[in-house]
Amino acid sequence: MYTIGQVAAMFDLPVSTIRYYDKAGLLPDIQRVSGIRQFSDNELEALRVIECLKKSGLEIKAIKQFMDWNQAGNETFDQRKTLFEKQMVAVEAEIASLEKVRAMLRYKQWYYTEAIKAGDEDPVIAMVPDQMPPDIKQAYERSHI
Repeated sequence: MYTIGQVAAMFDLPVSTIRYYDKAGLLPDIQRVSGIRQFSDNELEALRVIECLKKSGLEIKAIKQFMDWNQAGNETFDQRKTLFEKQMVAVEAEIASLEKVRAMLRYKQWYYTEAIKAGDEDPVIAMVPDQMPPDIKQAYERSHI
């Protein structure tokens, strides 16, 4: 069993966030000893899932629905699976967007490195896009889609 302070440290979360999750009903099976929350491995796993869903963009209300489905049992497997499938689509779209951002950053790093070397942007502009190194050209094209 773990205290709320230990759990907060494990998850790098403020104690207030964990209390909020508890009050929101996201940790329905948490035990209390003399009013003090005691976290088992089950609550730790629940927190891992909560944090994953939160980072995937799901709101607390939807996470609560997921936790309610968990409590309801096997008949909610389809709903839970569908929720994760939808969040996977959202995360994959976010990753694609961030890859485009990363490509632009890589291209611009190269661009300004070359401009600094030349002391001017004109020679770099003349290279874009056909005379750029292949990996930079690929980043340029990816960022301009």
